[in-house]
Amino acid sequence: MTARVPCPPAPGPLEGYAARFDDLFRSLAQRRGFREYLSGLLLPRERNKTLTALAGAEPVAGAQHPAVQRLQFFLSESTWKYEQVNARRLELLLADPATAPHGQGVLVIDDSGDRKDGTATAHVGRQWLGRLGKTDNGIVTVTTLWADERLYHPLHAMPYTPAHHFSKKRNDPAFRTKPQLATELAVQASEAGVVFRAVVADCGYGDHDEFRHTLREAGLPFVMALRPRRGTWAHGPDAHTPVEAARALTWTDPDHPGDWTPVVRTFRDGHTETWWAADARLGAWGPDSPARLVVATADPATLPDKATWYLATNLPRPDGPREADSPHPAADLAELVRLYGLRHWIEQSYKQIKDELGWADFQVRSDTAIRRHQTLVNCAFSFCWDTWFADPSLTQDPLEPPETADGPERGHTHVPPAPTTQLAQSHPSHTRLAGPLAHPTALLARLVEHAPPPELQALITSLGNGQALHLYLRV
Repeated sequence: MTARVPCPPAPGPLEGYAARFDDLFRSLAQRRGFREYLSGLLLPRERNKTLTALAGAEPVAGAQHPAVQRLQFFLSESTWKYEQVNARRLELLLADPATAPHGQGVLVIDDSGDRKDGTATAHVGRQWLGRLGKTDNGIVTVTTLWADERLYHPLHAMPYTPAHHFSKKRNDPAFRTKPQLATELAVQASEAGVVFRAVVADCGYGDHDEFRHTLREAGLPFVMALRPRRGTWAHGPDAHTPVEAARALTWTDPDHPGDWTPVVRTFRDGHTETWWAADARLGAWGPDSPARLVVATADPATLPDKATWYLATNLPRPDGPREADSPHPAADLAELVRLYGLRHWIEQSYKQIKDELGWADFQVRSDTAIRRHQTLVNCAFSFCWDTWFADPSLTQDPLEPPETADGPERGHTHVPPAPTTQLAQSHPSHTRLAGPLAHPTALLARLVEHAPPPELQALITSLGNGQALHLYLRV
């Protein structure tokens, strides 16, 4: 068998990460394209990370540049399989004790919408785009993410195809709704060996009876939000909506809570808040029914819209009649509130993947090319965690909040001092943000073996914190 031609190495720690995927690529061009694409995603850009931006070429005018054409072929025409690359990425996450999922984390389901012009691109249609808060022309992708109080990482992604792409519209056998796609992804994560305490999702999925039913049939536990005024069949004088069921619970004051139980929520920046939670009754839902309705709020007297959750779960109540026969461990009110509170990590994940790594910046049309781009973006994100945890000195107790001039911030803070003549000064992260993209100095300080030329040093100094990481991949 002919020996493989060595591939030009990727810069810094990226080579060690990329080399773990080499056996999935059949040719030198594919292995080189994988490294160049990840490098382009991680580098700072003043414009959207289209193919010309990833290759460092001029927009539009540089579309025919050989480097751009190589990336175009790698993304659209080459023969590698994105499913295998994503499976390998998950294998690496599961094999690393620092990032391996465990039974106290959650599987977060959500969808991400991004605007796209035209009609010839796969999955494009006029539909609701949550990021824009309106209906527009774009692509929606259903995603899963694993999270606990310490870290989070994306698992799988599947673009939703609007009905007009099918010959029989919604009656076409190949058509899948977003909840159906979400069910497939949840099962896929479980089959891939990802363990979790429960599937969590917002009311966009929790309101679907069929979705909850299919998860239950698949043997998956869930904790999902419901809309406050989601109508439910009930007898005339009984509550018909979750908010009515919550108002039927007794409450006087914190010293006389009635039906409510205090729940202490500990946030990632170290501060705590006391919320109140209770099992409520609504139609067929009750504390010992196959589906429980749990209300959690910061104020039981007023049930503020932005600080009240109405949760549906199939996890049994401790010491209840369903606990013995349930395939899932019982969960008390504090546990349910903790689990749903982890759902919000997916919003942070979207922010980093989209703002830093160019999730929606692709300019390709085929389904395969779109999915390849999304897979490569997730690889770039996972590389950051891999590099962050590669140095044990960078980790610490996640509940020890760092202090900055702006107050406490999220994330690991044991950062070794970096030479100010070689690296950009650290820039404090925003409160409640976490993730390896916020610590480029710590990640790459050990890689700097010589000072950059004065003009490059000036450029680095002028860049923000999120950009310094990417720039040093080329130093």
